[in-house]
Amino acid sequence: MLFYFTATGNSLYVAKQFDQEPISIPQVINQENLVFEDETIGVVWPVYAGEPPKMVLNFLKKAQFKTDYFYMILTYGKDDSDAPEYINNLCKEFGLHVDYINSILMVDNYLPSFDMNDQIAMDKQVDKQIEKVLADLKARKKEIPVASQESRDFHQRAAKIFAENPSLINGEQIKVTDKCVGCGICVRVCPIANFYVENGKTKRHSEVCEFCLACAHNCPQKAIITSISDKNPNARYRNEHISLQEIIKANQQS
Repeated sequence: MLFYFTATGNSLYVAKQFDQEPISIPQVINQENLVFEDETIGVVWPVYAGEPPKMVLNFLKKAQFKTDYFYMILTYGKDDSDAPEYINNLCKEFGLHVDYINSILMVDNYLPSFDMNDQIAMDKQVDKQIEKVLADLKARKKEIPVASQESRDFHQRAAKIFAENPSLINGEQIKVTDKCVGCGICVRVCPIANFYVENGKTKRHSEVCEFCLACAHNCPQKAIITSISDKNPNARYRNEHISLQEIIKANQQS
């Protein structure tokens, strides 16, 4: 059994290499019964400034996993910081024992910092990384990476910045431009159902946001931008192995 959270398909692509039918966290998080039992259980999620998406963290807090082997695979674009160590410590607080954590370097989809064309052009040897993790899981390897002090310090600095400037990672940064044609794709890919279409234009219910950027990357008109300023507003990304319909199936809430 394997759960995942995805915005642009990276974590879904990875999840599909480990399980033929991975389970989308947005599709199960609101279930009344969050007790899961299997021989092995894993969770695949993207690293956001050293931390998991808020929904993933909430899922790990709420769910009960009955398994002999629990693992997590993290996807990241530039630096996974101290994320493996950080999430392991949090899981201990939740009473959740983690046997194995590893990270896979992929395209970084954070639009304010990276040009997607440059990221896509890089060969990050994703499949070789996946092969190593597959071998580790087959051997039931038990390993939690120990973070460097530099990584811990980076995470603390980032957390302090976001705590003092919450607008940097909430819906205030998401802007819908005049390019919007009201197609509604953003409504269907948002994992928290924060968009709706009114009078032919997309609007948001609130400033609540995962800042996963599924809306921006999957908009066919490139009509959704970040007010921080996108590195390249004409370039967007979705994992080449994952279709738009798969993102919709993973995240659509209505």
